[in-house]
Amino acid sequence: MSLTVSDDLLAAAERGDVSDAEFVACVRDSLPYAWQVISGVAADLDANAADFADNEVPPPSETERGQLLRALASDAIRGGLERHFGVKLAFQNCHRVAAFRPSAVDSERYRRFISPRGQLLNQSPELRDC
Repeated sequence: MSLTVSDDLLAAAERGDVSDAEFVACVRDSLPYAWQVISGVAADLDANAADFADNEVPPPSETERGQLLRALASDAIRGGLERHFGVKLAFQNCHRVAAFRPSAVDSERYRRFISPRGQLLNQSPELRDC
């Protein structure tokens, strides 16, 4: 299961739409490692003038790797995080998460990061089992 949904939030969802704030809080509480990584790259992006910030540190265990995969594989979760932090997220190798400024989505650096070539060049033997 990707998210731990409280009875109150589930009831609200059954009645209609939930707010981004409620959804993002559920993600934050359910996937703390993913939240830490994504909020970290978003903060790094905010702290500098670059259009890009990334995390290349592999998760400490498969549990944390699973959180990151669930967060970034879900369109709803990924979209909620992007809206919350005001970034465009990109993902490689089961752990490399990058945050781009929305204005940089058409940049050469973004296109290189998400390209098949970029994916292949970012491989190593220790990452092949992820």
